[in-house]
Amino acid sequence: MNKNLSFINALFVILILMAIIILTLIAFNLRPLARWANYQTICIEKESLDTTISWAVRKCNGRSKVYQVK
Repeated sequence: MNKNLSFINALFVILILMAIIILTLIAFNLRPLARWANYQTICIEKESLDTTISWAVRKCNGRSKVYQVK
C-alpha cells in the first residue's frame, strides 16, 4: 500500500513540475506580444487625442497612408 501511495505522490510531483515548466515557457514566449500590446496601447492613447480612435489604430498599425483622404 505504501509503495502505491509513494508512486502516486512521485507521479503527481513530476506532473506538477512539468506543468510549471510548460507554463513558464509559455509566459516567456508571450513577452514580445505583451510588449507590442503595451506599445499599441500607448500609441493609440497618444494618437487619439487629436483624431478618432479608429484613425489612431490604423496609424499605429502603419496603415494610415492607405486610408488617407485625398
